[in-house]
Amino acid sequence: MAKNDKDHHHHHNEQVDHSKMDHSEHVGHAYHEAQVEEGIHDHSNPSQNHEHHDHSDHSGHDHGHHHHGNFKEIFLKSLPVGIIILLLSPMMDIRLPFQFTFPYSDIVVAGLATILLVYGGKPFFQGAIEEFRQKAPGMMALISLGISVSYLYSIYAVLARYVTGEHIMDFFFEFASLLLIMLLGHWIEMKAVGEAGDAQQSLAELVPKDAHVVLEDESIETRPVNELKVGDLVRVQAGENVPADGIIKRGTSRINEALLTGESKPIEKGAGDKVIGGSTNGAGILYLEVQETGDQSFISQVQTLISQAQDQPSRAENLAQKVAGWLFYIAIAAAFIAFVVWLYIADIQTAVLFTVTTLVIACPHALGLAIPLVIARSTSLGASRGLLVKDREALELATKADVMILDKTGTLTTGEFKVLNMETLDGQHTEAEIAALMAGIEGGSSHPIAQSIVQYAEKQGIQPVHFDSIDVVSGAGIEGNANGRKYELISQKAFGRDVAVDVPKGATLSILVEDGNPIGTVALGDELKETSRTLIQALKHYNIKPIMATGDNETAAQGVAEELGIEYRANQSPQDKYDLVESLKNNGQTVIMVGDGVNDAPSLAIADVGIAVGAGTQVAIDSADVILTQSDPGDIESFIELANKTTSKMKQNLIWGAGYNFIAIPIAAGVLASIGITLAPAAGAVLMSVSTVIVAINAMTLKLSNRAI
Repeated sequence: MAKNDKDHHHHHNEQVDHSKMDHSEHVGHAYHEAQVEEGIHDHSNPSQNHEHHDHSDHSGHDHGHHHHGNFKEIFLKSLPVGIIILLLSPMMDIRLPFQFTFPYSDIVVAGLATILLVYGGKPFFQGAIEEFRQKAPGMMALISLGISVSYLYSIYAVLARYVTGEHIMDFFFEFASLLLIMLLGHWIEMKAVGEAGDAQQSLAELVPKDAHVVLEDESIETRPVNELKVGDLVRVQAGENVPADGIIKRGTSRINEALLTGESKPIEKGAGDKVIGGSTNGAGILYLEVQETGDQSFISQVQTLISQAQDQPSRAENLAQKVAGWLFYIAIAAAFIAFVVWLYIADIQTAVLFTVTTLVIACPHALGLAIPLVIARSTSLGASRGLLVKDREALELATKADVMILDKTGTLTTGEFKVLNMETLDGQHTEAEIAALMAGIEGGSSHPIAQSIVQYAEKQGIQPVHFDSIDVVSGAGIEGNANGRKYELISQKAFGRDVAVDVPKGATLSILVEDGNPIGTVALGDELKETSRTLIQALKHYNIKPIMATGDNETAAQGVAEELGIEYRANQSPQDKYDLVESLKNNGQTVIMVGDGVNDAPSLAIADVGIAVGAGTQVAIDSADVILTQSDPGDIESFIELANKTTSKMKQNLIWGAGYNFIAIPIAAGVLASIGITLAPAAGAVLMSVSTVIVAINAMTLKLSNRAI
């Protein structure tokens, strides 16, 4: 039977061009078990979610801090030093019940603060340098300003005590608490957003390192793939990955191209057929002539597209960064004005104190936790719904989405051939009898479509009819004898006459013929996932336009699109999908892309938000910002809801976290001193603590509904 399977394939192949179907095998589970090393990557920008990317380009959008060392390690090593400082240093000159001092304890504190500044402050100073390079001071500049001023003034205060004997208030407590809270906030955020994988690496791993080159005397020489030349004859063993794009010269086998083209099932190929490097050979041995190597190969072209996509700047505003930027400029301006005014109306010492108090209060403890706490809560909520959000800006961008482009096979549909319906035509056979005959005649074939008919009968508890003989009819179908009668299961085209049955759009129809008379039909096709319809309704509710883009043919694509009532594009190559996303973005639209295969990877990377279906390929997963670990389209609905609610909480927390600072800075600078209102350091510290607590409680109230709509 095996050698005839290629011919057998034709009778199912009339209406569906399988060579362009859009599905991926289960390669590597969804989130890679979230093996995350906290704190080494910059997740702030979708274009930087990949290790090969140049981290010096932050597109002015984020503080570029996530790759400045491992925040978990820095926090845990800084914590003991910070705690000692907090125990030995009064809070803005007020000794708390748990604090104590001893002779020269302030000298000890100054030494410990120096160690803490150099070690714990390093990532913030590095981040600030990058922000200034980008001419966009923000969170890192603000933190660096706060810790530098509080440290330097405190060192001056200690020196003054021993040199002049004068008591000057220090800010060591504020310095240590600010640094520890900021390190903790960054660690929480790093822990929440997983480290992005490297799509380039996953692609490269599809191609074997060595190839078996056939020499003129038919002997085999093992040669590195990068040394292959166009025209080389290569032998591909059963189960091996194809080393390069080429044409089969000898042999037949089924080739699994699911990872690359999105074809949902292995394709029978023989002499003269093209194969793609990185696809997987089935049970046969193939000899192929190398056609493309290096930059011209399919995988290399996809890598190039992904690389281009990753160089695109993010379009997220990053509100926290903006607010921090405003606070930085306000603090500098307020401190300068306070210094000049107090120098004029009082003396240098008063001027310096007001200036320093202004700068220390400007650095927001609450703002450092405002976003990380929401991200941590949002991440755990998402994970409970099968969502892994690798990039926090994906949440913000999703709230502005105009268009969602959806892959078909494996995303909206199951990607597996199923019996959609089976009908009896002559009134003399029951549907169960038709199923028994079809399962019997297909029983010896390993063809995926034959297997789906056999499985259908099994599920119905129908015993297949025993056939005495079975033969393949070239290009038409299959025939056999049972119970003294001749049966054929052939394509509609081979049958040559119309039959009065409704064929689901995009399905393949086969007809069962008994002694020349049609007695039954079976329609096979790809099935919509259960939650696909509710997803489309939800998108319309959120005013997001759904467009299906598939590598499948026009007929199959049209069927699914009409069933869902959405726009579609058929016969889409990786380049076509990439161009579609790019053109929509160039028209000013915010685009979400959902896909699962290598053919989706470039468009997942270039989209404002890329959502990978977890049962898809590792390459797609590495290219995306969000992963649906359960491969359920309904989870996209939860993601949109999560994005809206998370962004709303972030804005609320920014108001609580930074609002205090906007009010406190001018009061600390002394603008109301003329009417007797100044911000006592202790009152400032209490307000700071209250705003931090409110931010934490508000983050914990983030919840998702049972289902988005």
